[in-house]
Amino acid sequence: MPVSRLTDDQLKDMLKLAKGADSIELKLTVPASGQRSALVALGIDPLDAQIRQVYFYDTPDLKLFNHGLNMRARRVQGKGEDSVVKIRPVDPEQLPGEWRVSPNMKVEVDAMPGGYVCSASLKGKPAVGDTRKVHFGEEPIRRLFSKEQREFFEHHVPDGVTWDDLVVLGPIFVLKVVFTPVGFDRKVTAEMWFYPDGKRMLELSTKCAPGETMQAATEARLFFGDLGIDLLSAQETKTKSTLQFFAKERAHQGAEAAADGETAAEGEGEPAAAPDDGAESAPVAVASPAVVEPAEAMAELESNGTNGTGI
Repeated sequence: MPVSRLTDDQLKDMLKLAKGADSIELKLTVPASGQRSALVALGIDPLDAQIRQVYFYDTPDLKLFNHGLNMRARRVQGKGEDSVVKIRPVDPEQLPGEWRVSPNMKVEVDAMPGGYVCSASLKGKPAVGDTRKVHFGEEPIRRLFSKEQREFFEHHVPDGVTWDDLVVLGPIFVLKVVFTPVGFDRKVTAEMWFYPDGKRMLELSTKCAPGETMQAATEARLFFGDLGIDLLSAQETKTKSTLQFFAKERAHQGAEAAADGETAAEGEGEPAAAPDDGAESAPVAVASPAVVEPAEAMAELESNGTNGTGI
């Protein structure tokens, strides 16, 4: 369903939030059918892409996300690791002063066709290697977050949820390119998120100061529109889509494990059937998990051929 433009009242509210924000990020998700043509039109060189892995932390039923609280960590090629505790929506004027003045706090308004949200993000810097240790269960999730971040989390966490209730959701593989396209005077960020089931999400974004919101939005709309990039398709958000994907995957894996356990219990004590004399044992087929290698992903981004993905 095509998105509708903001009403006058929504626009006034967004501009009010923008006055208390540190920056504005204008975002656009490109539908699968237009991703390849958008990348070509923008002249993106996939070899400039930075490789990232993004991990999210929530309860299995996404209590944090549904309460407006997001937690994630990233491993970034050549830059180490970082972590974020984010709340949204938030009114900058109501954010407690001790956190608003923190050098690790960023208040930003994300605006996309048909919607906007203001968020407050408190950043941290885990030690290199800690994110993988948490992923493999060698360290607790709380280790990735600073004392300041833990206090921020504990102030906003829904009642009844503790650190021990959180699980790792992910990681998801990401390619990111920051560039200044020909004919546009602002830097543009392109992020391609690769889901394990083959789905891909392409997000284009550009940042501006709060006082430039309307000018930057108009310039971006005209620029992307002239390139033939779809500005009216239904928008997705990376965090919501990724959390829902991995929560569903985790639930499915749990159901399969429970079913396997019931089958094993029913079979206890039953003698195994002897094979027929002379019969050859059939080989066991083992399905290999799909893996997107960085080189393959970049090559597909650059290719203009058809590979069945529509990108």
